[in-house]
Amino acid sequence: MYAFRYQTASSAADAASRLAAHEDAKLLAGGQTMIASMKLRLASPSDLIDLAGAADLHGITVDAKGVTLGAMSRHAEVARSADVQKAIPVLAKLAGGIGDRMVRNMGTMGGSVANNDPAADYPAAVLGLNATVNTTTCSIAADDFFLGMYETALQPGEIITSISFPIAKRAAYMKFKNPASRYAMVGVLVAQLADGSVRVAVTGAGPVVFRVAAMEKALEASFTPAAVASIKVPAEGLNSDIHAQADYRAHLITVMAKRAVEAALA
Repeated sequence: MYAFRYQTASSAADAASRLAAHEDAKLLAGGQTMIASMKLRLASPSDLIDLAGAADLHGITVDAKGVTLGAMSRHAEVARSADVQKAIPVLAKLAGGIGDRMVRNMGTMGGSVANNDPAADYPAAVLGLNATVNTTTCSIAADDFFLGMYETALQPGEIITSISFPIAKRAAYMKFKNPASRYAMVGVLVAQLADGSVRVAVTGAGPVVFRVAAMEKALEASFTPAAVASIKVPAEGLNSDIHAQADYRAHLITVMAKRAVEAALA
């Protein structure tokens, strides 16, 4: 690990100010990716700005419209929140299935979404539930936020403050996980929103989380497992690695989507 200066921010605005003052500074949310990258000398920030003390980035708010999670909400907090479990059960269940106990107690929602790992779970929740990402400068719709592998619509110096999830009529998330890391080799979140529209978000299969329009159309006509059972996603452009080839991941998308619909109905 290279030498760096450690700083603590008292608020989102303070963090933004400190970030702007140092060209090579980086934010520390949960640190599950950043610290590992620094240990391997893949990242060498001049300054590390810890967001743990930023009170305005913490907190879970639930009302009749939905759930708003502060960017520094730990996965474990979301998973055990009775309010989240009642309002959007799929969100609590998804958070409870991330990594292991240490990861869930250290990792944060904002850090996960900002990092945008291709196999992370939270991007599927943001895209599948049609959430809004709130930042220090604006609010960004889920469909506009995830741009590519580790790439988002965040501008330099822009910090996620919270994410707002509207309450869905029903939703479920199913993933085929890597047995070692518990990252999603393929994860599918299916949600029928309050207006009756359906969203199907896939993580782990491609370079970035994406929606499957054919499945959404079929489920809007008939929200049943049979509606998606015969829909095949092309393998072209999907990930191939030591864990699974693209054609296998394409097959898993259909399997996980069908299981998600079954779970949502149950």
